[in-house]
Amino acid sequence: MANNKSAKKRILIAERNRLSNKFYKSTVRTLTKKTLENCEKYKNEPNDDNKILVKTSLNKAFSLIDKAVKKNVLHKNNGANKKSRINSVVKSTLTSK
Repeated sequence: MANNKSAKKRILIAERNRLSNKFYKSTVRTLTKKTLENCEKYKNEPNDDNKILVKTSLNKAFSLIDKAVKKNVLHKNNGANKKSRINSVVKSTLTSK
């Protein structure tokens, strides 16, 4: 356990940052899953409402991934890989009919 004041403060800051990072990572996973689910929904029933749903969920996922990269929660290559994976599924879903 920490003995001096600065070490105790660093422990508190590390815990705060850990919770913030956990929020970003779990939300990125959730939005990725939602985007992929919306793609499946669009594959089963291709209409304009489902297409809009796919695009909005894609935009939300990309936005959060970019924010996580900006705040150094994710490495920039990791963020790019996540975006590429999501985008390839969405692109193949929207182009195939």
